Amino acid sequence: MTKTELPPFDLLRAAMSGPVIGPADPEYDEGRRVWNADIDAHPAVIARCASPADVAAAVTFAADHGLEIAVRGGAHSTSGASVVDQGLVIDLSRLNHVRVDAGAKRAWVGGGALLADLDAATQAHGLAVPSGHVSHTGVGGLTLGGGIGWLTRLAGLSIDNVLSVHLVTADGQFLRAAADENPDLFWAVRGGGGNFGVVTEFEFRLHDVGPIVQVGVFFWALEQGPGVLRLAREIVATLPRGLNVTIVGLNAPPAPFVPEEQRLQPGYALIVTGFGSAGEHRRIVTRIRAALPPRWELVTPMPYVALQQMFDEANAWGFYGYSTGTYLAELSDKAIEVVADHLPRKNSPLSVLLFYRLDGAYSEVGEDATAFSGGRSPRFFVAVAAICPTPELLAADRAWARSFCAALRPFSPGTEVYVNAMTECEQDRVQAAYGPAKYERLARIKAVYDPRNLFHRNPAVAPAAADGAASGGPS
Repeated sequence: MTKTELPPFDLLRAAMSGPVIGPADPEYDEGRRVWNADIDAHPAVIARCASPADVAAAVTFAADHGLEIAVRGGAHSTSGASVVDQGLVIDLSRLNHVRVDAGAKRAWVGGGALLADLDAATQAHGLAVPSGHVSHTGVGGLTLGGGIGWLTRLAGLSIDNVLSVHLVTADGQFLRAAADENPDLFWAVRGGGGNFGVVTEFEFRLHDVGPIVQVGVFFWALEQGPGVLRLAREIVATLPRGLNVTIVGLNAPPAPFVPEEQRLQPGYALIVTGFGSAGEHRRIVTRIRAALPPRWELVTPMPYVALQQMFDEANAWGFYGYSTGTYLAELSDKAIEVVADHLPRKNSPLSVLLFYRLDGAYSEVGEDATAFSGGRSPRFFVAVAAICPTPELLAADRAWARSFCAALRPFSPGTEVYVNAMTECEQDRVQAAYGPAKYERLARIKAVYDPRNLFHRNPAVAPAAADGAASGGPS
């Protein structure tokens, strides 16, 4: 679309109570900036919505004038789904309210809230929603794709704790989706991403967590990797539900608790988080120390909100990013060989490998109960993230991440890929992520709520055609 073809944005301004920002406005450059510095898009207009009615006005305006839509929550999408060249950005940052009913253990959360907003409000009552690891991530994008984090073994994915959503559909209508209302749509938004509308509010189930939790961080050198991974395999096999162990391949942080000679050195870490008794956590800590003494460790009680911010600095805005991932049925000796071979090949000190253990509450949800792009049998999710201070390093570590995951995929339990970890979102990859049956069901639901494929910037599901088959790409 050329400049002379741009629609009259004064009409959008008249229809909205929130600001409408164009390229000439002083807020424009900050408004188009996203977490991943590798993304440099220039939208035609940014609609900073102050209410669900504003969202409906922006969706209708974009549809009427043929503008491509991007929905911006926390702007953390590695693929750049939060912004679009010469299109319309629906900015939800003003819809960041969090209301908590501590007695009912419920929270109502705006579609533009960040994890930090959610954690602060719920932890005031000693409650939490299972969510991700970086507090400046948006609740909306994380939740719609699944939501893996510290609490997954204890309380499931974020989507497993969604009780209802309010959203604006492609025709500008307001809908509630829950088990008792629009249940097909409720199934789809729990794992199917932003394909079906703009969620303006989530209702979550809350769990007793914190405010103080137990944390242990143990670090070993690169050459100790196979031993660390075998130890982790043994520990997770009998891990109590109130504990979690995350395996991390990283460079040690330049933090005061790290010995000076170990700072920025590459290696492996186990992060042991305890949400039950201190004694339960202490027994696992003692076992780790006895089995494989670490180069350094940090074992301490910690506020849950501080745990949620542990990775914030290493994932700060302004870095160049790429992410991918796969599932592993088990941490076999062959898979361990692949990890030990590939981890030393990374170039950026910020690039990271993470193994999340998925079992317990995660596996108590039925395979088809939600649209989540992953089986529910016990497994590991492996995330490989290239986080780089320069574009040159990103080019090298993007190739590293791709080759790493390709080498691990033969050990995957199936074709599923976690959509929140996808940077390349071609339709065949999205179809493979969900598998044929889930994708076909999503496509049929998409045809009901977004037949023109207005929402397609996320890992996109194409609406089914009249004969039931998925249609082509974005309209």
